[in-house]
Amino acid sequence: MPLRLLTAGESHGPWQLALLEGVPAGLPYDPDRLQAHMRRRQVGHGRSGRQRIEQDRPEIQGGIRHGRTTGGPVAIAIPNLDHARWNEVMDPHEPPRTSGQEAEHLGRITRLRPGHADYPGVVKYGLEDVRDVLERASARETVARVAAAGILMPLLEAAGIRLTSHVRTIGPVTADLAWLDSRTDVLPHLRDAAEASPVRCADAEASAAMVAAIDAAGKAGDSLGGVFEVIVTGLPVGLGSHVQWDRRLDGRLAQAVMSIQAVKGVSFGDAFDAAQRPGSTVHDEFATGFDRVTNRAGGLEGGMTNGQPLVVRGAMKPISTLRRPLQGARWPDGEPAPAHFERADVCAVPAAGVVAEAMVAFVLADALLEKTGGDSLNEVLAHLEATRRLAHPTEDPR
Repeated sequence: MPLRLLTAGESHGPWQLALLEGVPAGLPYDPDRLQAHMRRRQVGHGRSGRQRIEQDRPEIQGGIRHGRTTGGPVAIAIPNLDHARWNEVMDPHEPPRTSGQEAEHLGRITRLRPGHADYPGVVKYGLEDVRDVLERASARETVARVAAAGILMPLLEAAGIRLTSHVRTIGPVTADLAWLDSRTDVLPHLRDAAEASPVRCADAEASAAMVAAIDAAGKAGDSLGGVFEVIVTGLPVGLGSHVQWDRRLDGRLAQAVMSIQAVKGVSFGDAFDAAQRPGSTVHDEFATGFDRVTNRAGGLEGGMTNGQPLVVRGAMKPISTLRRPLQGARWPDGEPAPAHFERADVCAVPAAGVVAEAMVAFVLADALLEKTGGDSLNEVLAHLEATRRLAHPTEDPR
């Protein structure tokens, strides 16, 4: 793959780090725009108090000079401001010098939480302290992914590709989006309506009901999940491939979105609904000039983009850390114990949609570079123009 992304850091460690390799030279970099892009991950009704602590200000450590990418790996460091209160707990050299109740709070964690990486993590790595697992497994890691995707957004925009995300469902509340047709130019309205909502939902009535449901769950010490959707327009035909299983774009996108913490399902277009209908009512017939009458496939056929908008949905389970803890187990003796509680969101579906945008952007940028080649932005765009001409061979090149 042309692009590679690595992240590092713990939830309460000093930094979240991203290393992005394969970025073409010449992509513009605007620190204020990247900051605004990252801020979107922190919003959403139902988030924990930590979002009021962190500023998520990225510090570029390499790969960008004078407002342009150089072609070298882009290194980004995002300081964890909350680390100041966890300095002793996260010290890389010495364990905490504490005693009594403070030691119980700051020292070794032994109570496992259902729904988290706690149990399989301590077993896999032979660990004694659950904190060694939960610090890295935390969704705080996604701030590095969103930062890296922000570097790539100018590449997609220069290619005429636009992304947006919104929330369809939170808990028992589902938005009425009958007006939404991803084949038409409604995405600017969808984006504006979603960004104006405290839960990033474009249906104002459903948005208010979602806020109320989150408040009720919070008062009950519970949590809520939901469904988010990412829509992408302007994609050229033929990103991805049908020739090998690991090159199919739908598989690559599914893996990327599924990698987001607490996401348990991914679908494209009508997916599960289409599985219950006959084929005559499912497939997207051609119209004049290779356009489609419908977009039930969600912009993908045979593992490749088909020129229609890409529509990806992710199902996020409710957050596993509850203020009224579920039954857990003590490590390593297996004795029943209330699950460990650490500050957590009541609902993170609005933020998950922004992280999904980042993951979709990364995979699409990778597929675009795979298709076009090019070590600089200008070279990529020149190759892309030839690709677009191939999709409409009968059009007059003049």
